[in-house]
Amino acid sequence: MIKNDKQYRISKAQARRFEDALAELGRQKRPANITPRLWQAQRAAAESQLQDLRNQVQAYERLHSQKDTVLTLDAVEDLPKTLIRARIASGMTQETFALRLGLKTQQIQRYEATEYESASFARIRKVVQALGLRLPKPARLVRQ
Repeated sequence: MIKNDKQYRISKAQARRFEDALAELGRQKRPANITPRLWQAQRAAAESQLQDLRNQVQAYERLHSQKDTVLTLDAVEDLPKTLIRARIASGMTQETFALRLGLKTQQIQRYEATEYESASFARIRKVVQALGLRLPKPARLVRQ
């Protein structure tokens, strides 16, 4: 998941490099010491990585342009990524979000890098409030 503009720029550059490498592979003839199956597997792996990068870039662009304004939370485990997506969709950088919370930018970077693993419940509540998030209806806990 791309979490900031720097990662976005890096991912776009990596995608361009993969595109160039795949184009070069398409122009090359398979070396005699590489089996056709291995040659195809290498190409398929590069294509798969390129598609993953494209998907991540597109997801970030959608969030950044605020096209994904409704975020759903299906499980508590999804909360950290939902908080990151909400920040991006709000148009806030990690720096502006840190200012809103009265924290240093590096702290937001750490929270997001570790998916809020070290954040206290009180901090997460403040993050939710700062993002203006709310649950549309009361949540029900079901014991399994």
